[in-house]
Amino acid sequence: MNTRMRRAAVAVAATAMAVSLAACGSAKESGDKAKESEGKKTDALKIGLLLPENQTARYEKFDKPLIEKKISELTGGKGEVVYANAKQDATVQTQQIDTMITNKVDALIVDAVDSKAIAGGVKKAKDQGIPVVAFDRLAEGPIDAYTSFDNEEVGHVQGKALLEALGDKADGGQIVMMNGAITDPNAALFKKGALAELKGKVKIGKSYDTKEWKPENANQNMEGALSALGKDKIDGVYSANDGMAGGIITALKGAGLSKLPPVTGQDAELAGVQRIVAGEQFMSVYKPYAPEAAAAAEMAVALAKGEKLDSIAKDTVDSPTTKGIPTVLVPVVSLTKDNIKDTVLKDGVYTVAEICTPKYKAACDKLGLK
Repeated sequence: MNTRMRRAAVAVAATAMAVSLAACGSAKESGDKAKESEGKKTDALKIGLLLPENQTARYEKFDKPLIEKKISELTGGKGEVVYANAKQDATVQTQQIDTMITNKVDALIVDAVDSKAIAGGVKKAKDQGIPVVAFDRLAEGPIDAYTSFDNEEVGHVQGKALLEALGDKADGGQIVMMNGAITDPNAALFKKGALAELKGKVKIGKSYDTKEWKPENANQNMEGALSALGKDKIDGVYSANDGMAGGIITALKGAGLSKLPPVTGQDAELAGVQRIVAGEQFMSVYKPYAPEAAAAAEMAVALAKGEKLDSIAKDTVDSPTTKGIPTVLVPVVSLTKDNIKDTVLKDGVYTVAEICTPKYKAACDKLGLK
C-alpha cells in the first residue's frame, strides 16, 4: 500500500471512530436526560391532605377548598388532592397516613389531631420517600416543612384585647381561662402568649385545658367555674377559640347574667362574628386562611418535585424531634365589631347577608353593616 493510500485509510478509520464515539456520546447524553426526566416529577402530582376534625368550621369551609385551588393553579390543573378528615381521632389519622402511603401520594399535608401520636406515621411516610408538610399544628417526627400562624402572637393578641375590654377591672379583676386541648401544641403557645399579657394584671380564678376543643366541654368547664367562683365574681373569660366561646356564653347566659363579661375567641367563625356583632363576644382572632393554605400547597408541590424551599420558607422552627424545619408564619389580626368591614367582609370570607341574618339585622344596622 503506498503512502497516500495508507494516509487515506487512516483518515477514514479516524473519522469512523469519531462518528462512533459521537454516537455513543449522544446516546449516553439522551440516556442521562431520560434518567433525569424520569427522576423528576411532572405536574401530574398526587398530594395527600389530612385535616384533624370537622367541628371547627374553618377546615372544611376554608382550608380544604383553598389548598385544592392552589394546588390546581400550581400544577396547571393536573395535580390531584386526596383528602381525609380524622374527625378528632388520632388513631384514625394514623390509619389515614397508611392509606396515603398505599396510594403512593407524592407529598402529604398533615394537620395533626395529636402532634406526638402522629410522629410514627410521619416517619413511615418519610421512609417511603413521601415528604410531609405540617399544616397549622407542628407535628412531631421528620417533618420537611411547616406553615401556621404566629401562635404565640395569637395569645398575645387575645390577652391584650381582654385587658382592653376589662378596662378598670383589669387591675386585679378575676378571669377564667379556657385553653385548648393539651394534644394540640398550638394550645400551649396560645396560653403562653396570653399569660404573658395577663399574669400579674388579673387574678386567674380557674384555668382549664379543654378536651378536644369541644364547645360542650368548655360549657361544662364554665358551669364548674361559675359554681366555684360565683357568677358575679367573673370579670372576663379568656377563650382560646370561637367554638369554645359559644359553649362558655351559653353557660354564662344559663347562669342568668344580665350583662355578660367580655369573652375572647379565635378563628373568626361565622357564629363568633355574629356574637361579636350582637355584643355577646368581645373579640376573635382573624387568621387569613388563604396565605396559610397557599404556603402549604406551594411547599408540598415543591417538595413533591424535589425542589428546594428557599424561595418559599424564610423562617425555621424546631419541634421536640426535628430542628431547623423550613417555616412560613402568617400574621394575625384582632377582630372586633370595629373592623369587621376591613377584615372578613373585605377579604370575602363572609358576605353581609351571611352575617346579618334576621336575628342580627338590628345589631348590624347599628354597626353600619349593610
